Amino acid sequence: MSRCLLVIIVILGIKAEAQSSALVKGDSLFARGYYTKAIEAYISHENSKKTNAKVAKAYIALANYDKALEYFEQQLKLLPNEELLMLDYAKLLSKLKQYERASEVWHQLIDIDYKNPNYHYQAGLVLEFLKDSAAENRFYSAYQLDSTHQKAIFKMAKIYLKKRNYYQVDYYVDKGLESYAYNKALISLKAQNYFLKKDYPNAAKWFEKLIARNESSLYIHEKLSFCYTRMSEFQNAIEQCQLALKIEPTDVTNLYRLGVLYERVDDYQNAEKFILASLALSDRALDNEYMKLGYVYNLQGKHKDAIEAYTIATLENPENEDAHFYVVLTKDRYYKDIEIRLKLYENYKKKFPKSKFIVMVDKRISELKEENFLKRE
Repeated sequence: MSRCLLVIIVILGIKAEAQSSALVKGDSLFARGYYTKAIEAYISHENSKKTNAKVAKAYIALANYDKALEYFEQQLKLLPNEELLMLDYAKLLSKLKQYERASEVWHQLIDIDYKNPNYHYQAGLVLEFLKDSAAENRFYSAYQLDSTHQKAIFKMAKIYLKKRNYYQVDYYVDKGLESYAYNKALISLKAQNYFLKKDYPNAAKWFEKLIARNESSLYIHEKLSFCYTRMSEFQNAIEQCQLALKIEPTDVTNLYRLGVLYERVDDYQNAEKFILASLALSDRALDNEYMKLGYVYNLQGKHKDAIEAYTIATLENPENEDAHFYVVLTKDRYYKDIEIRLKLYENYKKKFPKSKFIVMVDKRISELKEENFLKRE
C-alpha cells in the first residue's frame, strides 16, 4: 500500500469519526434539552440525509414549526416513502391545522399500511375539521381494525348521538366500556344519550358516575339537576343547581331554576331570593319570571309585593293576559273596597273579552255584585 493511499484512508477515517461524533453529540444535546446546540451539531454533519429529520424534531421542540416543516420536506425529497418520517410530518401538519396537506399525507400512510387503525383515525380527525362526511368512514375503519380503539369508538358514538340514533350510540359506548369501563368521555355520551331519550333515571345514574370519577362541570350539574327535577327529587335537584352556580354564579337561568326549586319544597324565602337575583341580572323580557315571583309572594301572604311583581310582568309584556289576570286576582285579595275590586274585573273583561279566565272573571263579578248589594241592605 502506498504512503499516499494510507494517508487518504486515515484522513477519511478521522472524518467519518468526526461526523459520527457530531450525530452522537447532537443526540446527547437534544436529550438534555439543548435544542439550538443540537441543531448546530446536526447541521455540521455533511450527510443531511441522516440529520434533516433530527433537525426538524429539534425545531419542533423549540416551537419553530415553519423550520421544522422545511427540514421534513427536505428529507421527504430524499426519502419520499419513509413511513416514520411521513408520520412525523403528518402529525405536524395536523397540529398546525394545515388540514388539506395533512389529509393527503395521512391517506398516503393509509396506502402504505392500510391495517394501521391510527392512520385511519388521524385521517378522520383531519376530515372532520374539513367538514368532510368521509370522516365517519375513516373512524369506522379504525374501529374495524381495532375494536378497542377508544378514540375511534367515541367518535362513532358521538356521530350517532348527533343523528339521534340512540341504539347505535349505546352499541358503540357499550363496546368501548367493555375494554375500558372508566372512559369518562364514553360515560358522558351514555348519560347524554339517556337524557336525549328522556330516560331521566338512567341519565341521572350515568351523570352520577361522572361525578364519582371526580368530574365536575356546568353541563353535568345542570343536566343532573334537571333529571332530579323530573324525578321529583327536589332536594337533590337543588344541590346540583347549587353546584352549577358555584361554577357560574351569575347564570340567570340557573338562579331562576334554583328559585323555582325552592318554591317546590315550600322554602319561599329562598325562592324569593334566587328569583330576585335572576331578575336583577337578566337583560330580556321577564314577564314569566316576574309572574313566578308574584306567585311566591302570594304563597307567603305578601300580596302587596305580589301586586308589584305581577304589574312589572305586565309592563315586560303587555300582551300577557295571565299577568294582567293575576294582578286583578291579587288585588282582589288585598283590597277591601268591593267596588274597586269589581271594577278591576270589569276592566279586565273589557281588555280581554276572550280570555281563558273569562268564566272565573264572570263568576267573581257576579259574587262581588251580590256581596255589594247585600252590604248596602
